[in-house]
Amino acid sequence: MENKPEKVVFFDGVCHLCNGSVRFLLRNNKSGSLTFSPLQSEYANRTLGENNINSHEPESILFLKNGKVFSESTAALQIARELRYPARLWSIFLIVPQFLRDWVYRIVAKNRYSWFGKRDECMIPSPEVSDRFIF
Repeated sequence: MENKPEKVVFFDGVCHLCNGSVRFLLRNNKSGSLTFSPLQSEYANRTLGENNINSHEPESILFLKNGKVFSESTAALQIARELRYPARLWSIFLIVPQFLRDWVYRIVAKNRYSWFGKRDECMIPSPEVSDRFIF
């Protein structure tokens, strides 16, 4: 990508739950406003490093939107704002106090491998959507 994308979803590329979430986002973000990058990629390491975030530490999806990085439940709900109806309705949960949202989020994040499984390597996007991924 020559231009820096404005909206990047950083996800755990080896997590089955995360990969399923990316597939869901691709189906429901028809405008193409979202770009994706595995946390294990060079791009994630460089971009998140510029924001003082270690891409190897987060047990969270991260969302870079117009220069600001969101994490945990706030990232997920900010991403929901980019989706078509009815999926965009999930963003209503931004009214729930963040400490409660993040508490639930952390339980799922901590158990995601045991509940949903783990791949040996990052997913490879299909040719139809490969232009929306940065490695």
